[in-house]
Amino acid sequence: MDVLLSYLLSVQTLLLVFVIVLLKSSIKFVPQNRAYVIERFGKYQSTKEAGLNFIIPFIDRVSADRSLKEKAVDVPEQSAITKDNISLSVDGVLYFRVLDPYKATYGIDDYVFAVTQLAQTTMRSELGKMELDKTFEERDVLNTNIVAAINEASGPWGIQVLRYEIKDIVPPSSVMEAMEAQMKAERVKRAQILESEGDRQAAINRAEGEKASVVLAAEADKSEAVLRAEGEAKAIVAVATAQAEALRQVGEAAATEEGQKAIQLDLATKAIEAKHAIAKESSVVLLPDSGTDIAGVVAQATTIINSLNRAKHDVVKR
Repeated sequence: MDVLLSYLLSVQTLLLVFVIVLLKSSIKFVPQNRAYVIERFGKYQSTKEAGLNFIIPFIDRVSADRSLKEKAVDVPEQSAITKDNISLSVDGVLYFRVLDPYKATYGIDDYVFAVTQLAQTTMRSELGKMELDKTFEERDVLNTNIVAAINEASGPWGIQVLRYEIKDIVPPSSVMEAMEAQMKAERVKRAQILESEGDRQAAINRAEGEKASVVLAAEADKSEAVLRAEGEAKAIVAVATAQAEALRQVGEAAATEEGQKAIQLDLATKAIEAKHAIAKESSVVLLPDSGTDIAGVVAQATTIINSLNRAKHDVVKR
């Protein structure tokens, strides 16, 4: 009886162990961003994605474990010849990920190696279509063309190439020296152009400044001449007005008896001064026959004034 019980216990233990092993083999926990390719009797059965999955123990097995994350693969340095027959050393980095685990497993043996080799050959082909200067200027275009070419070829492998970045493009030393000389000459050329442009602008600024100063000076001279002319005109008008006023006042005074006497005295004084001046300037002086010449002159002037006054009174009476 004890033997039978111990046998039953051992059988139950074996069954429990078998059930545990069976359950463990049938349950598969797939991590995030990974995929398991399941085969049944050596033939593709399904693709298990992230989460809890079940398979049939001893019949199904995990054939491949594929990561769905983006990968970065270094593309080794290689030689390439440009369109203008310049040899270059180029390397890069390739970024890709698995889109279809089934194709990545059964479409190609080693998709990482295949994509790397494809990137190298495509890069050599694209560089052969470009000249040396364009490889530096149009690196983005070159990267885009390489990605497009690789994606076209890697479609049956379930691979998607996201980016390709060229790290270094190294031309021969002789070409580097020539490029440096060209860059130096270009910098000197730009410096000379900038200097000449600066001189030209400075000359233009000086000419414009001189022109503006000449215009301002001319305007100042014009304003000064106008002001001077206006001042002279006003002075002339003022002098004429004063002279007219003086003549008017003299005329009014001459119309009176006292004014006539004053005029007679002034005429006599001027006649004497004139005789005196003639005597100083000339060594010969002609004297009038009559000693009363001055008095006669004064009398004549008085007669003229009286005639003028009578004519004025007659005009007033009429």
